[in-house]
Amino acid sequence: MTPRVTGIQASCRDLMLEGYAESVPDDELLALVMGDDGSAARVLFSRYGKPDGLWRVHPEELVALPGVGPSTAARVLACLEISRRAGAWRCGKRPRISTPEDVVALCWPQMRGESREHFWALALSTKNHLLRTVEVSVGSLNASIVHPRELFREAVAAAAASIVVVHNHPSGDPTPSGADIQLTRRLVKAGDVMGIEVLDHVVIGDDGDHASMRELGLM
Repeated sequence: MTPRVTGIQASCRDLMLEGYAESVPDDELLALVMGDDGSAARVLFSRYGKPDGLWRVHPEELVALPGVGPSTAARVLACLEISRRAGAWRCGKRPRISTPEDVVALCWPQMRGESREHFWALALSTKNHLLRTVEVSVGSLNASIVHPRELFREAVAAAAASIVVVHNHPSGDPTPSGADIQLTRRLVKAGDVMGIEVLDHVVIGDDGDHASMRELGLM
């Protein structure tokens, strides 16, 4: 059955197709994705305040909204996931990771808004071009569990010359914890044995602030 197109949806759709997407209000954009009259979209924006706040929405919360079923929730989540990935795409080119800022530019769009810690390893070539991004673990609200053997198994599989490890702090404060520092030193030692240098460990806060353990002299 074809969904009924409301006046708001038709107006929003016409503006999008005419190339005026920037003229469409945030709640009407979301209403177009959800296929409703905008009531569910307004509820979400009242809770999260702005578009990037929607990255914190949970599937269960979407499905619980009046008139929003699994299909609509999946569409919204798919749009949010595309927006995460878009910031990390480089038109098919492999980015070069030379600074902590390069790490943030690559990883923050996908880590932003996550409620749990995600620990990644960036496998790099001899010229620091990205070979593979590996999600090593997903932790709790304030901790991730990382086993060096899992991380370096993936690095070896990618034929990495070196790696940069990165994880997010959902609290927003990128200050490395004592556990972060201890883990980093374990990884550096393991890398020495494996012949794969750990170049840095970058911690990213939810607003994009970051801390480089290399720059802080912690590794």
